[in-house]
Amino acid sequence: MKVFSDQLPAALAKKLPKVVIVAGDEPLQHRDACDAVRLAARQAGVEEREVLDVEANFSWGRLLETASNLSLFASNKLLELRLGTHKLGQDGSKALAQYAEMMGGSDDLLLISMGKLDAKQQKSAWFKALDKQGLFVPVWPVDASRLGYWLRDRASLHGLQIDLEAARLLGERTEGNLLAADQELQKLALIHPPHTRLNVESIAQGVEDSTRFDVFNLADACLKGEPSRTSRIVNGLRSEGVEAPIVLWALSRELRTLLSLHQHLDQGQSFEHACKTQKPMIFDKRRPAYQKAISRLSMKRLHKLLLMAQRLDLAVKGASAVPLWPGLHDLAMTMAGGKGLLAETPWTYRISANN
Repeated sequence: MKVFSDQLPAALAKKLPKVVIVAGDEPLQHRDACDAVRLAARQAGVEEREVLDVEANFSWGRLLETASNLSLFASNKLLELRLGTHKLGQDGSKALAQYAEMMGGSDDLLLISMGKLDAKQQKSAWFKALDKQGLFVPVWPVDASRLGYWLRDRASLHGLQIDLEAARLLGERTEGNLLAADQELQKLALIHPPHTRLNVESIAQGVEDSTRFDVFNLADACLKGEPSRTSRIVNGLRSEGVEAPIVLWALSRELRTLLSLHQHLDQGQSFEHACKTQKPMIFDKRRPAYQKAISRLSMKRLHKLLLMAQRLDLAVKGASAVPLWPGLHDLAMTMAGGKGLLAETPWTYRISANN
């Protein structure tokens, strides 16, 4: 039976199912849904928990073996199957179908956490068999039109009240990233007394003070073509001890977004429509920055920048001699239309100014 994440606690309170499938790519709601299942299991007296992380070459026989093993300490257990971004494949599909057949006489609870399930997968034999005996929780990103309302309700979980316009500003500041927005709400809850009502000014001041030179500031500076500001932010991030992989992730994400925008524009779509296709959707206030970047960075140049990012990723993993922070500085500066510190060095990933 399908239930949405906000309905899950109530559904679990009525009856603890034999299986719960949490599927989707939005991390905050995904985490909350899994936490709700764990809490319901504890409250129902389930004391034992076993976790199976699906990785490359995972043996699906382990699932059936773990399910059939009797516990010496408890009559039932919570069995978590974590797929992450891994696909089931034929072996996984068969194993889950077999599990559905054998779980009729068991009191165990199976929690499956996985990526998004499309319509075809929801028609598969394994899914139908498990869905009959449990709950399916699809986790979808919150639509931009509902984001302000969602954040307003979320603030109440942290003991805060927040105006709708303030909630919308928080959504814009965190670019629709629910996990980042929730972290900001947690920080604000530490600063303000319980039941404080926050307005636009409170959000603007609180979020700005807590972020300082964060990766989102860096992304904005790169998109808007502000080399001097970009250089200051990169140096600020380094001095504050921000991990290099986080900076690389933020820059790589913007490069992929810009490439996607280019592709939609090449197909004859309008810029506004192209922005709406992105996940998360590009907010109105950020669209001018993307438009500037699109006009400045060609498809060819973006591909070369992504190649540069891949070399830096190898450096993060210790598989490349490229100096990491100078390389990140060069990548960000090139995105912003400026010159890197190592422009005169014969880098293997160096980008010609004419491309």
